[in-house]
Amino acid sequence: MVSKTIICPSCKTQMTVQGNPGEKILVTCPNCKKKGYFIIPSPKPISDSISIEINNLTKIYKDIKAVDNVSFNVYNGEIFGFLGPNGAGKTTTIKSMLGLIHVNTGTIKINGFDMKKDSIEVKEKIGFIPEKVSFYDNLTPFQTLSFFCELKGVDKSVIPSLIKEVGLEDAMNRKVGTFSKGMVQLLGIAQAMIGNPSIYILDEPTVGLDARWVRFIRQKIKMLNEQGATVVFSSHILSEVETLCNRVAIINNGKLIAEDTVANLNKYLHIKPRIEISIDKLDGKVPKLIEKIDGVYSADAKGNTLFVTCDSQVRSRVIAALGKSGFKVVNIKTIEPSLEDAFVKLIEGDT
Repeated sequence: MVSKTIICPSCKTQMTVQGNPGEKILVTCPNCKKKGYFIIPSPKPISDSISIEINNLTKIYKDIKAVDNVSFNVYNGEIFGFLGPNGAGKTTTIKSMLGLIHVNTGTIKINGFDMKKDSIEVKEKIGFIPEKVSFYDNLTPFQTLSFFCELKGVDKSVIPSLIKEVGLEDAMNRKVGTFSKGMVQLLGIAQAMIGNPSIYILDEPTVGLDARWVRFIRQKIKMLNEQGATVVFSSHILSEVETLCNRVAIINNGKLIAEDTVANLNKYLHIKPRIEISIDKLDGKVPKLIEKIDGVYSADAKGNTLFVTCDSQVRSRVIAALGKSGFKVVNIKTIEPSLEDAFVKLIEGDT
């Protein structure tokens, strides 16, 4: 759902409209009462330039197609979520993007470089965090990052600032073997930042972490993106992807089944918003007048709360109809379609 502030062309009154991209909404000016239509614009990519281009990627293990003819683009400067249930093909796709496994067919280009032909140039521009981050237990964070600086040919003078940036300065001299899983993950982010890469690829970066560390990792992902980096991360945690991402791709059984913004996925799947209306003395009964309104798809009641699924432009008519019929509306809450709604509908339709 997108909110837009518009101005009445007649009286110049400002008003806010809500709807899904591409949706045509009838608007009535609250001041002069004139009516008109407004089409919610579709969001534009963060950039027109492509950072990652995947075309017809296929990877077969014996008789199993782990990745089946997958194609998608990631634009420069966006946070791109790669979503799917466990075993869907997320990690195999990521390993292919990084040149860690050989693919059967398909091409992978990173910043215009072909992964097969220019793998060294490609990998210099990528910071990677695997699903299971692991370092030598007997080394300190400084010693660990020194090792990776040597591998990448980066001056070790950057290490103190990297450790401070991920919040591990107080653990500078501790052995990594004494770290919690969240601290190890933060050290993984510091390792990925060595060399200031333009692209970060993160495979399930918050899996197994408690809420405090999840929040901290999310903040670091946003920080990297705000500094200009393109971020791709895989996850099966829907709320995480919805919170962070500009666009998402959904993979299931090795096949890409969707790639778009969350709002556009909901529009494509015809997933409607739901209104929760608190009504005095409703007593669990759905008013018959509600089901007669065009654009209302379902209605249910529990106690003094009425749940109505309808088109966004019908919401005002539902509220007005209740008021005219003598119902005392105490509170109104709109629950917009979520990534979970889209994910479930897509996965169920693909099985």
